[in-house]
Amino acid sequence: MNKFTQLALCSILASLIAACSPAANADEALSQQGYASKVGHKAARSFANLLTAPLEIPKNVINVTNQSNVFYGILGGGFKGIVHTAGRLGVAIADLISIPLPTKPIAHPIYVWEDFDIDTTYGDTFRYDPSQELAEPQPPAPEPAAQPASPVIAEPAPAVDYSNQYQDPDTNKKLDTIFKKEMMK
Repeated sequence: MNKFTQLALCSILASLIAACSPAANADEALSQQGYASKVGHKAARSFANLLTAPLEIPKNVINVTNQSNVFYGILGGGFKGIVHTAGRLGVAIADLISIPLPTKPIAHPIYVWEDFDIDTTYGDTFRYDPSQELAEPQPPAPEPAAQPASPVIAEPAPAVDYSNQYQDPDTNKKLDTIFKKEMMK
């Protein structure tokens, strides 16, 4: 590669990181921005995820090593990192395809370098960012129903006691004789 290509790639990467960093720290400000800025942040997020998705491999190797041991960290964390790299690439491609739609981020943390010690999770897919929605019309308040003058309380029915039906000694003797007859067969 010549020097111009290297300089162009470095400047593109630096501008993407610079564009993504303020958006990552200002979720509330992002929710109150207009359509164009939301689409711009979504485009920057998708390009950043495309370029930095391979960083999921060392991230997961470090996290799994810290949670268990070095051997399992390298093998299990490497495999887990490859899976999350594929997931982050898929999220980036989905964001690129749906750039005109201002949706909420799918991957959390939004960027690989945020919350480096937390595993990447994938949330709601293509959930519309509702910050620019119109206010829903409120239905008219229902008229209050007429209240009775005094509450009517019905007397409860008396409880029926069935507890003595199983205490009959003749029933137990009959059951014992039937049981003995059947067991003798």
